[in-house]
Amino acid sequence: MIKPLLHLCAGLLALAGTATAAQTWPAKPVRIIVAYPPGGVSDIVSRALADKLAGQLGVSVIVENKAGAGGTLGMDAVAKAAPDGYTIGFSSISPLSLNPLLGKVNYDPFKDIVPVVSVMYSPVVLLGTPAFTGKSLDDVVAQARSHPGALRWGTSGLATVGHITLEQFKRAAGVDITHIPYKGGGQQQNDALGGQFELLSTNLGPVLNGHIKAGKLRPLAVGAPARIDFLPGVPTFAEAGFPKANMMSVFGIFAPAGTPEAVRSRLNEEINKALAQPDIKARLVGSDNVPTGGSAAEFAGLIRAEYDNNRDIIKQAGIKLD
Repeated sequence: MIKPLLHLCAGLLALAGTATAAQTWPAKPVRIIVAYPPGGVSDIVSRALADKLAGQLGVSVIVENKAGAGGTLGMDAVAKAAPDGYTIGFSSISPLSLNPLLGKVNYDPFKDIVPVVSVMYSPVVLLGTPAFTGKSLDDVVAQARSHPGALRWGTSGLATVGHITLEQFKRAAGVDITHIPYKGGGQQQNDALGGQFELLSTNLGPVLNGHIKAGKLRPLAVGAPARIDFLPGVPTFAEAGFPKANMMSVFGIFAPAGTPEAVRSRLNEEINKALAQPDIKARLVGSDNVPTGGSAAEFAGLIRAEYDNNRDIIKQAGIKLD
């Protein structure tokens, strides 16, 4: 009888300790590990959020960049951090929903890391280059069916969101399109402008938007929950009849598994509050991203659905990293 009582007491003490930690959080600086290099959109957005959170929480919020391996190095650091709410991560969902399907990562995406809140999404746009003679997504389908394999679709690399979009589109439309993978976006855009291939899928950005406005690249479809303000006349992939190709880059805040629920709830609340501020909204929209927010459960559901979707298409298309 004594041992069960001791176990019960130990459990109650542990719960009490967790509750106390949650009530006193934060009592020292909070660190945000950003899974990408300094200077990029992720870095800019995370630092803007850190400034807001510092004011709201009353403690310093420090940004630490830990880039590499498609975001998995940063997320590995989050997974291995103490689950006390003082280390959280900012990343796209790909290190959880895509990278583990393509190679070994040093964490379990669903056991070692907990989604806290979605922050933003970056639309993926499909563009026709000067080499493409069509004007719409219907023209893409028609040309691909009449000349299998002749159309070439450039992406920023194997197993990227753009590549998955291509494979989903090919499967849904029942067409053959040749994939042209690049390593990053700079050369990809230069070759697109030079008409080295017919189609390009990439995230929007100021330079790219300038080429679109100048008529050098023609937008055909976007991956987004709804049409975007910059391209109001361009349908989403879902509207065009390709819902599984309606992919975008989603970013959010994550915590190590075991972080007290009360702390995670507070973080969710404070980040939603920050995202509602006009200056943060303007910063996101100005970098061609769309603020999201919402509950942790919604964010976790989105990641699981994306993981399942990616797993199926990777298997069906036989996608493998070299």
